[in-house]
Amino acid sequence: MESTGLSQCFSLPSKMWFWGSKGASGFSSSSTAEEVTHGVDGTGLTAIVTGASSGIGVETARVLALRGVHVVMAVRNTVSGAKVKQDILNQVPGAKLDVMELDLSSIESVRRFASDYKSTGHFLLTKLLLDTMKNTSRESKREGRIVNLSSEAHRFSYPEGVRFDKINDVSSYSSISAYGQSKLCNVLHANELARQLKEDGVNITVNSLHPGAIMTSLWRHFNSYLAGAVSALASYFIKTIPQGAATTCYLALSPQVAGVTGEYFRNCNITKPSSFGQDSELAKKVWDFSTKLTDSHSGKGHS
Repeated sequence: MESTGLSQCFSLPSKMWFWGSKGASGFSSSSTAEEVTHGVDGTGLTAIVTGASSGIGVETARVLALRGVHVVMAVRNTVSGAKVKQDILNQVPGAKLDVMELDLSSIESVRRFASDYKSTGHFLLTKLLLDTMKNTSRESKREGRIVNLSSEAHRFSYPEGVRFDKINDVSSYSSISAYGQSKLCNVLHANELARQLKEDGVNITVNSLHPGAIMTSLWRHFNSYLAGAVSALASYFIKTIPQGAATTCYLALSPQVAGVTGEYFRNCNITKPSSFGQDSELAKKVWDFSTKLTDSHSGKGHS
């Protein structure tokens, strides 16, 4: 998933370098994606990386490819994606990379992507590829993993958590709360899917994560004086892109999290999401609501 400027602005600092320490995993917020996957052989695995044409998505694709994973780069702009692919190949000769068009804001694009691949965006993509993942996991006898990129911004959702009856209500819309709501839904989706798969005895784990605050072009909007101050402080609480991609790559490949499912991670360690993010009943409601919404776009169910 791509990270946005809003998440960078409103995510809580993952770690102050001079206060930070390694967690139970042995990693911290200063760990990079290469460090947390060192020694891991991903040969034979296939990963779909959304938003793989910029930022954290590029680094995630590069590091997974470096570890031998066949990476499908799902991008909106295939021209940009092709350039990124070549850049990665220049760094990782022999990397197995495919570029495919995917616009997660378009239901039609998501269905087309899932149909072409055959072997509300993220929810529908996961839903359409789930049977393939189950079959692959069963036949290969290897654990499948689904990783949802969320954000600490999920703590800034609306007071009621998710506004099911006001999803498209412009009059009460808040950009901060709406973004927080979307990130909360990423956590809840992971939790509910993890519960279902565990109940069905399927060898697929589902976890969500906060990547950390990343320096982006957002800072261009500050005046030069403030931008200078921000830059001076950045080394203390802003992550680099290799550090920002660490938890995603950790959850995708590390043997340390084999069998771990339905958890929320930050800095490669399990942490507690908000109270809404731990609400199993709310997670079921989000799942049912998303199912009805995506079914209505395909002519199934009620609109």
